[in-house]
Amino acid sequence: MKPDSIILDIDGTLWDSTPIVAAAWNEVVRANPHISLQFTAQDLKQLFGRPLPAIADLAFPSLPEQERYALIDDCCLREHTALSASDQDLLFPGVADTIRRLSKKYPLFIVSNCQSGYIELFLEKSGLASCITDFECPGSTGFSKGKNIRLVMERNHLKHSVYVGDIEGDQKASEEAGIPFCHAAYGFGTVQNPDFSIQSFPELLTLFDEQYQSAP
Repeated sequence: MKPDSIILDIDGTLWDSTPIVAAAWNEVVRANPHISLQFTAQDLKQLFGRPLPAIADLAFPSLPEQERYALIDDCCLREHTALSASDQDLLFPGVADTIRRLSKKYPLFIVSNCQSGYIELFLEKSGLASCITDFECPGSTGFSKGKNIRLVMERNHLKHSVYVGDIEGDQKASEEAGIPFCHAAYGFGTVQNPDFSIQSFPELLTLFDEQYQSAP
């Protein structure tokens, strides 16, 4: 059945903030005498998409749990400041125009495994807030991405959503939510047997029209 709505991931799907975030995290890490590491943008592409506690576990395994979770919170605060101050265009090609056009065809939503405030920051920096009907994240609910997808669907009375993301975790979240998954193949990760796949974000403008053109 043709989708009645599209739910979007952010990192690796709509924009690539990893160079700025890596620099911000490195500022925080350099102030910690117990850690001698430096993040690169590529490192973060391997970490992004997971819940923040899981990222902390992978990034700072030598620290006790309480310290690593406090440190990831500090990293997130610093990244928010850095992204707010940046004037770089971090969006993937065609994202802004496509979302504006796509929002005239489908209600659009965002569900991301991020801290509270990150989606709002993305919407502010991209100028796309008016195109997004609703959004959710575990930083606000404490729920998994799959449960947050269902939460957004239920409170907006959506029946046939599709989720667009770039990593295996996004595919699993779609499965948990019971909806089809569209892989943003230009993003940070690879998946096996997605329901749909796009090589660039603007393909969403016609993807479902083409897939369902013979449907009644």
